[in-house]
Amino acid sequence: MKAHSISKKKYINETISGYAFMMPFVISISVFIIGPLIYAFIISFKDFSYLNPSSSHWVGFKNYIELLNDQTFKRALLNTTIYSLFVVPTQLFIALILALVVDSDIKGKTFFRVAYYIPTVTSTVAVSVIFLYLFKADGLVNTILSKVGIHGQAWFNNVNFALPSIMMMAIWSSVGNYMVIFLAGLQDIPMELYEAAEVDGANKFQRFIKITFPLLRHVVFFNLVVSLIGTFQIFDQAYVVSGGSGGPLDATMTVVLDIYKTGFKDFNMGYASAMAFVLFLIILLLTLLQRLLFRDEMY
Repeated sequence: MKAHSISKKKYINETISGYAFMMPFVISISVFIIGPLIYAFIISFKDFSYLNPSSSHWVGFKNYIELLNDQTFKRALLNTTIYSLFVVPTQLFIALILALVVDSDIKGKTFFRVAYYIPTVTSTVAVSVIFLYLFKADGLVNTILSKVGIHGQAWFNNVNFALPSIMMMAIWSSVGNYMVIFLAGLQDIPMELYEAAEVDGANKFQRFIKITFPLLRHVVFFNLVVSLIGTFQIFDQAYVVSGGSGGPLDATMTVVLDIYKTGFKDFNMGYASAMAFVLFLIILLLTLLQRLLFRDEMY
């Protein structure tokens, strides 16, 4: 009985200790994440301004219905979709190529790994400012183009080139992150498979098609999901490049930038919350679709 009592007391003490260690995390995530999410969902059904919360009133689904006729939101969603469709496959393709390069036996591969990864840890605002100088009317890009007889322009002030310029910036600054993940996946592939394939006479391309890519499909799935979520949440680059306006003529307006303008400039926080939850639903549906398409790769 005494041994049983000691064991039970030890179990209770360990349980209390476990919950005590968990409490700081539970409290912080409840106060700073779960609580604000629930509150934002509630005010998405209200006409709400944080400048005068007491005057808010319930409007039901009015905010969500208005989104169907909001031309700015539609343009922002179109811009964000185009941005994602171009950036996601491009940066994953480049990241895979770079991972294959730095995983090979080239000299100085440690230097190249660091060089490709550095833009990822650089401030997005700093990168945006650098690209503003590079792509301005008298910037370095136009100076180089003028040497070969091509007349440049103010790229970020042109309706047709503003969004593609942001795409190039995003690819350059984020490709290193996905390269590192691909590199980890490559180094997890047993070398014995390559040696056996080489003995059977398979060339490098055949080894990539038959061994490397099939064993990397779970990594591709992970990068695809993370990249798609990231591109649909683009804000920093568009804000810095356009000065927060989404111009010229809404050419760089993204969904998150539109949410920011609606909530913190127009002070219509209820409508902005509705936009945010629509974006959440879009990202959720796209993630579930990818989960369905890559079901086997998850295991």
